[in-house]
Amino acid sequence: MKLSQFKFKLPEELVALEPSYHRDECRLMVAHRKSGKIETDLDFRNILDYFDEDDTFIFNDTQVFPARLYGTKEKTDAKIEVFLLRELNPDLRLWDVLVEPARKIRIGNKLFFEDDGPMVAEVIDNTTSRGRTLRFLYDCPHDEFKRELYALGSAPLPRYIIDKRPATEEDTERFQTIYASKEGAVTAPATGLHFSRELMKRMEIRGINFAYITLHCGLGCFDPIEVEDLTKHKMTSEQMFVTKEACELVNKTKLDGHRVCCVGVSTARATETAVGTDGLLKEYEGWTNKFIFPPYEFGLSNALVANFYHPESPMMMTQASFGGYDLVYECYKQAVKNEYKFGCYGDALLIVDD
Repeated sequence: MKLSQFKFKLPEELVALEPSYHRDECRLMVAHRKSGKIETDLDFRNILDYFDEDDTFIFNDTQVFPARLYGTKEKTDAKIEVFLLRELNPDLRLWDVLVEPARKIRIGNKLFFEDDGPMVAEVIDNTTSRGRTLRFLYDCPHDEFKRELYALGSAPLPRYIIDKRPATEEDTERFQTIYASKEGAVTAPATGLHFSRELMKRMEIRGINFAYITLHCGLGCFDPIEVEDLTKHKMTSEQMFVTKEACELVNKTKLDGHRVCCVGVSTARATETAVGTDGLLKEYEGWTNKFIFPPYEFGLSNALVANFYHPESPMMMTQASFGGYDLVYECYKQAVKNEYKFGCYGDALLIVDD
């Protein structure tokens, strides 16, 4: 398919800049991919109505760290945004980062993160147009360094939010799933943000199973696709892990004829990376740059819940792959018409296989 087939007009006021008051009170739309039926104006808690005992939800348990920092450049005092991507060498305090504005930051420059504090970093390499390698000049035990570094950071909200408002303390809590446990993400697996402790307890009481995989969400899903031919787009690789325990639970659910629901596009990408030709989930430890767009036949799950996203986004393309292009595009048209909210803090679309 072509990039232009995923265009639609998204009014600015429909992009969610704030989370819902409660995690599980966003709106839900449900699409039935065999019958083509679309249900609107549901509450996210209604997701329970579509699942039964022994069904399994697969969650991405990656944990977001406070990746966005602001520092000043030596001598000029220019304000520089530093976005932490990943730690390259704990002993040497080396980090892969993005900087903005990048044109001002060259090898050898020093960045200061507190007026009188000890946190200083030196630029030691250029990696991409915006990418840099920083060495933090901070002499202390590694745990203390990480604690101090993270204390300077804020929730890594997407650019379309941060350009409208600063991150707050509330975002530190709300831009994190309640089941997050494996640190490594620089953006949240957004659909998981809707699951509250109360909702998950109700799911547990109903007999629904929870399986956890890990995919450390990067910024690749926010990178603009710059080619009309989608086969030529390359996703940034993300680290992922699928355990034996997750495989056993998911595969038993599938073999017994029950529903397997992927929570979010990151979970779908991870499970489709690790599914075998027999349709069963396999243990996996490594990286994935899987880009799912129509036409694509999913090998594992038979339900998918994910947020409504921006035009031409990889997330929308994955939803269209699962539900069928025509049905999902119609869902997006109805979402705009009915003023659903879009983005990481937005409303959700459940696609089921009936």
